[in-house]
Amino acid sequence: MHDLQLPSLRDIHILVVGDLMVDRYWHGPARRVSQEAPVPVIDVVREEERPGGAANVALNVASLGARCTLIGVVGDDAAGAALRRQLEAAGVTCEFVTPANFRTIVKLRLVSQRQQLLRADFETPVPDVRDEVERRTAALLTGASALVLEDYDKGTLANPAALIAKARTAAVPVVVDPKAKPFSVYAGADVLKPNDAEFRLAAGAWEDDEAMHARARAACETHGLGALVVTRGRLGIDVVPATGAARHIPAHEVEVFDVTGAGDTVTAILAIGTALEWDIVRSSRLANHGASLVVAKQGTATVSGPELAYAVARRDGRDRGVLTREQLVDAVARAREGGERIVFTNGCFDLLHAGHVAYLEEARQLGDRLVVAVNDDASVARLDKGPNRPVNALDRRMRVLAGLAAVDWVVGFPEDTPEVLLQLLRPDVLVKGGDYAPDQVVGHEIVTGYGGTVRVLGLVEDCSTTAMLRRIQSAE
Repeated sequence: MHDLQLPSLRDIHILVVGDLMVDRYWHGPARRVSQEAPVPVIDVVREEERPGGAANVALNVASLGARCTLIGVVGDDAAGAALRRQLEAAGVTCEFVTPANFRTIVKLRLVSQRQQLLRADFETPVPDVRDEVERRTAALLTGASALVLEDYDKGTLANPAALIAKARTAAVPVVVDPKAKPFSVYAGADVLKPNDAEFRLAAGAWEDDEAMHARARAACETHGLGALVVTRGRLGIDVVPATGAARHIPAHEVEVFDVTGAGDTVTAILAIGTALEWDIVRSSRLANHGASLVVAKQGTATVSGPELAYAVARRDGRDRGVLTREQLVDAVARAREGGERIVFTNGCFDLLHAGHVAYLEEARQLGDRLVVAVNDDASVARLDKGPNRPVNALDRRMRVLAGLAAVDWVVGFPEDTPEVLLQLLRPDVLVKGGDYAPDQVVGHEIVTGYGGTVRVLGLVEDCSTTAMLRRIQSAE
């Protein structure tokens, strides 16, 4: 079994405590402008309600196949009753606190053609329910495999420190999804999962990944955290354990429709991984797969166990994508620790054609991981490739390459040659295509100097970016 495939979760019980809300959607076309004000008019044709906040975390846990109990606050109203019905139908056990005169939090979104045009929030402050929340949590910790604290800063988790202390007494690991509170109130958690903005708010800005990892390690030490997992949107996930090296996990290339709820899915998978006693990097890698599935859906969404298993199998479980130089150095070091053979090639890859694809597929067969380094726009111009080159900007060239099955990691470089990267990465094999002898390949002295190999591969005939551009210009 692949190391990211989930086993049976029938014996895993996740206790989720946090802020509950209903995500309400009104869908319809917007074909006209109001006569009363210059705003679009939506003809609502479909209404939809989904569990939000901690309820979405619970729904993800249940959807993945684990048992889940949810503690949160709702009103004695139609929205609260509907939320309970939806969750119980999915197999979630609801332990709702229902204060008098409180109205269930509802977030209404008006959507037309998959675009969110407006959001209206209906909420009042959650009253002081900390004693009741603590009492129910303490009673349910017995038999729990992990505790999730899902904090949207609405008031349910007014005193997270007390809940963490109870969990530690019961030897139950704690995963926290924080909001605006200082990290000190979550001291002692096994995993703290802020997003990029939340971590900047707590730790301050940073200049590069190394500085961010240093701040994360300092936070772990100061607050007794087992690990910090920072979700960074299209940049992926950074994992910084209290002991051991930090790890960057690139985001999977997908078409993003809606990021709503992606963090909830990550939290749910981290909790399950923690309950299974997986190491935090392994759990985060699986969570990264789950997040990529959710952002490709519209609205607050979940991921199922079979869906996640298929995604892992389809992607072969490999962390792939566009990386910064720092991230690539770390990824190569990790792969090498696992005994993997690193293959490196470089070029402009301005208009990707069949020759490029065949060449990269052949290069990939020479090792376990293929790194493709791409000249940035300025260096392409300096290489005298012709006027108006490159045709495609660096980010587009890298995204296309990252989508190829043969390519593991893509990185841009501003220098005229890849020699700096070769010195940093020390690949096992340097590959180039064309009519060269191995000792004519730029960087061959570096690679052969430490015992690496240089290979020259043939190119597919009649495949050339320059020739393609000439044919296009002639046709025009």
